[in-house]
Amino acid sequence: MQFPPVEEQLAVIRRGVVDLVDERDLKQRLEKSRETGTPLRVKFGIDPSSPDIHLGHTVPLRKLRDFQRLGHTVIVLWGTATAMVGDPTGRNKTRPALTREQVEANKQTYRDQIGAVLDVDNIEERENGEWFLGQSFMDCVGLASRYTVARMLERDDFTKRYRGGLPISVHEFLYPLLQGWDSVELRSDVEIGGTDQLFNLLVGRDLQGQEGQVPQICLTMPLIEGLDGTQKMSKSLGNYVGVAESASQQFQKLMKTPNELLEKYFTLLTDVAAERIADLLANPLEAKFALAAAVVSGYHGDDAALAARAEYDRVHKEGGVPDDLPEWRPGPDVRRTEAGAVALPTGLAASKLCASTSEARRLIQGRGVRVDGAVVDDVKAEFGTGEYVVQVGKRKAARWVIG
Repeated sequence: MQFPPVEEQLAVIRRGVVDLVDERDLKQRLEKSRETGTPLRVKFGIDPSSPDIHLGHTVPLRKLRDFQRLGHTVIVLWGTATAMVGDPTGRNKTRPALTREQVEANKQTYRDQIGAVLDVDNIEERENGEWFLGQSFMDCVGLASRYTVARMLERDDFTKRYRGGLPISVHEFLYPLLQGWDSVELRSDVEIGGTDQLFNLLVGRDLQGQEGQVPQICLTMPLIEGLDGTQKMSKSLGNYVGVAESASQQFQKLMKTPNELLEKYFTLLTDVAAERIADLLANPLEAKFALAAAVVSGYHGDDAALAARAEYDRVHKEGGVPDDLPEWRPGPDVRRTEAGAVALPTGLAASKLCASTSEARRLIQGRGVRVDGAVVDDVKAEFGTGEYVVQVGKRKAARWVIG
């Protein structure tokens, strides 16, 4: 196979990278790969500990895609064994282990979603259960003998927990060794992970050296902050953009990107050229439109991105309502009239369109509430069985389904 020139490959690989241990070694491997026509083996381990992925998860996946496009072999290693141990990285307490059934269910959902980034028909898929689930306890003891407790405590999260008097389970010390041994089994040339994974990647490099293999290149990608601009993107924090979300949802959320994160998002989440990014950043609003369009196009196509932009303009400039509305159905705790109707202030508070019924009354009296497009300024208005599009201001709306 004919690979691109080495400097051209390095330029693609370097984009957005934090740690590269080490670049000179990588360059030599790329030169040898080009001379022999042999692709590098690029490993990425995924512990399917949750079923859904967001844009933060795609940062290392996009780097894998870069290697894939350059002609190298991408290995997606499913941690069917390690997921049942639980990665302690970044944790201040022991992570609960998962059952085999949970791991398998999460793996399938996760695989469907990574197909939005990688060409999954042309990757090498493996499971570390192949070599770990059949091993004996003495095999585990033998692996544990390869590293000292002092070396393990060099990990920042372990150090903080130890000094803070927080418990560290013995099995958590095994996790970096398990991940490192995966590299030995796969004979990986490169391993990719987040910056919080550097220690684990280096353990793999050490273990390969102990086994007489050429130690792998360790490449880390940044962990990106979420839409709040401060904390790591996380579904539990609500500051995320989901890979499986609709084009409209993705576009609406990305328009809320903090200005200070625009360059990072462009670099890590799109293919927009660096020179173009510099030009776009001169106008943050236009940069947000360009970012949202680039991301949505990548997951849903150009037509969907254009439709999402048109919808955004209709909602935010013309006071319309989005096509993809959240649905609210009153539960048994929502107070109704004798006829079974729901009072407008009660519904606004219960559906989270307003913070309270008192706020709802103020907005109604201020003519800030529309039902099916018509302003409703009567605080005593009630709604019985049926479906209603309820809008508060220009940016909040929901479809009420009252039965």
